[in-house]
Amino acid sequence: MTNICVIGAGHVGLVTGACFAELGNSVICMDDDVKKIEGLKNDVLPFYEPGLEVMVVQNKRAGRLSFTHSLEDSIAGSNIIFVAVGTPQKSNGEADLTSIENVARRIACALDGYKLIVEKSTVPIKTGDWIHKTIKLNCKKGVEFDIASNPEFLREGTAVHDFMQPDRIVLGVESERAARLLIELYKPIHAPVVRTNVKTAELIKHASNSFLALKISYINAISNICEKTGADVLKVAEGMGYDKRIGKDFLNAGVGYGGYCLPKDISAFIKMAEEIGYDFELLKAVQRVNNYQRQQIVRKAKDALWNLQGKTVGILGLAFKPDTDDMRESPSMYIIRELQKQEVLIKAYDPQAMDTAKNFLQDVEYCQNPYEAASGSDALIFLTEWDEFKNLDFVKIKRLLKQPIIIDGRNIFDPLTMKEHGLTYFGIGR
Repeated sequence: MTNICVIGAGHVGLVTGACFAELGNSVICMDDDVKKIEGLKNDVLPFYEPGLEVMVVQNKRAGRLSFTHSLEDSIAGSNIIFVAVGTPQKSNGEADLTSIENVARRIACALDGYKLIVEKSTVPIKTGDWIHKTIKLNCKKGVEFDIASNPEFLREGTAVHDFMQPDRIVLGVESERAARLLIELYKPIHAPVVRTNVKTAELIKHASNSFLALKISYINAISNICEKTGADVLKVAEGMGYDKRIGKDFLNAGVGYGGYCLPKDISAFIKMAEEIGYDFELLKAVQRVNNYQRQQIVRKAKDALWNLQGKTVGILGLAFKPDTDDMRESPSMYIIRELQKQEVLIKAYDPQAMDTAKNFLQDVEYCQNPYEAASGSDALIFLTEWDEFKNLDFVKIKRLLKQPIIIDGRNIFDPLTMKEHGLTYFGIGR
């Protein structure tokens, strides 16, 4: 059993802490947000993630998982400290590392013996060097510590599974002592281990996320060619996906990527490359394609409805992906705001994200179910591929709609089936 401190109880930190506790370790999660910590002490999670609530409650009751807003107390009894605080995007695209620096300084002041401090947050290359310098400058003379990088590859909606059954474990270490500690910690998880130095581990995370975004934007670019030529992007993606060099994952054409990670990490990677003298034009193109896809949905609505002013549109799906309530950088926000600029009335439904959406979107009528969103609407737009939407009664949907128009931003449905129901269907690249 290892004594672990996780600083930051957000999407990464809370999942990390709960999963390490599930593996039999003693874990304390620390966060400055007192309301969040008090909620966790009372079994109230700050966000929705399948399987996480049960894991948190069970391990808390078993005495393996606890929560505090005192950094000093959480560090005192821990051998390994995971730093999982936010690195939001600045206005110029680079990552804001203010929280990382502040945490490093606070850790330094609390160190009273050897600790392994591990970057879990997504950070630019050389952040490990800065953490080391900051701690060295502020800690007591003679106190030993190591810095390591252990990037996370957690997808919202499947984060618990991704932690417990990962594709790989990346360990960026600079000493044998640090390597031994992390290898022992991850021993219960059977996955390939990539051991490297800290800078390489930091780059692996950015390179991985950027490549996934590239695949999404590539198939979206292909979808636009499909629409202009009469080809079907689903079949194109299927034909590509069987190629083992390419693979089928992330070849789903739609309204583009969103969420907290990909948009932020790509901007940070572009800025990082710029600072070392490289123009990452490829990733800039990825961003342009992604922005274009969001605009396409608004264009489709205008093509379908002629004049948008005064029309009512039902939106099904607000979260940036299914099985999460995360609205950060969700394509739905851009699309709804653009429609509202055209004086469109918005009715919306999402199984998990409506409470969160109310913090981001104004003048939206939030509905109790998909049928309420469809009732009286001139068109129904699907922006998140929740399983709940796949089994809707489209005979009823057609009866409720003012105009029988479906705009499928995630290619959930079969165009022929929609036509059989008497619905005018607009997909992506179909």
